[in-house]
Amino acid sequence: MINATDADFAEIVEAHSGLTIVDFWATWCGPCRALAPILDAIAADGKVRVVKVNADENPETAIRLGVRSIPLMVFYRDGEPVGQVLGLASRQRIEAALAACADANSVKAS
Repeated sequence: MINATDADFAEIVEAHSGLTIVDFWATWCGPCRALAPILDAIAADGKVRVVKVNADENPETAIRLGVRSIPLMVFYRDGEPVGQVLGLASRQRIEAALAACADANSVKAS
């Protein structure tokens, strides 16, 4: 699991080739805490990078990307956002959205 900040988000996420899940979360968010083990398991598989951004500690990135509610997972392919899932989601739902993002130019699932 990789943590990104306002200072290094562009380098860690937007300059990366391949698929990345960016998880916008906060410490006070119960659904965010429930989602964490699912994303940890996905990251452990090694098929996709998972980057966490604490929305409270990194408001510039959250505002720039229009994050209005958390948890929010934004899917990036080759540095570009191609989809998202809002709220607590099952591993199956996340992986299905991720697969769609790998195959399509722009997919939004929520």
